[in-house]
Amino acid sequence: MIEIPSDLHPDLVPLVFLLGRWEGAGVSDFPGAEKCNFGQEVTFTHDGRDFLEYVSHTWVLDNEGKKVRPLENESGYWRVDKDRKVEVVMIRDQGVVEIWYGELADQKPQIDLVTDAVARTGASGPYTGGKRLYGYVKSDLMWVGEKATPDVELRPYMSAHLKKVVDPSEWAKDLKDLPDDGIAFFK
Repeated sequence: MIEIPSDLHPDLVPLVFLLGRWEGAGVSDFPGAEKCNFGQEVTFTHDGRDFLEYVSHTWVLDNEGKKVRPLENESGYWRVDKDRKVEVVMIRDQGVVEIWYGELADQKPQIDLVTDAVARTGASGPYTGGKRLYGYVKSDLMWVGEKATPDVELRPYMSAHLKKVVDPSEWAKDLKDLPDDGIAFFK
């Protein structure tokens, strides 16, 4: 179930399905880069203003699913207007800054984004633009990213399936009727 926080800026209600902490795994595959499975943690938070703050950390996983090393980190800000147009400003640890534009699908929690502007530092690798699709499917967050370079046409390079992580303290606040010792609950 999706809950709308009382202090959420009204403009952000169409993006409420993104809020929270998400964890999961995916695959990365792009010419010239190591093909790998990766783990990911994503958070979408708000502070009452008209944007969501976004932070993503990914890391390479070994064959047993253990963390090997960091892969890619991103952070940014997401906004949506009254016409369901979405804009994202994002920065990546690889020295890339992007402006993304897109829109929410009609009658479903899905966002299609395309880069409008890309700026790179001298240390970053070649990159000319990308596309992303985010979808809320059966209470999970799924996404696929495409990217292009001067030598490689736009193609998928990363995708992941993420599950919402719930803080147990959130559950505990709903357990108001438990006896002080907690044992009577199990009798």
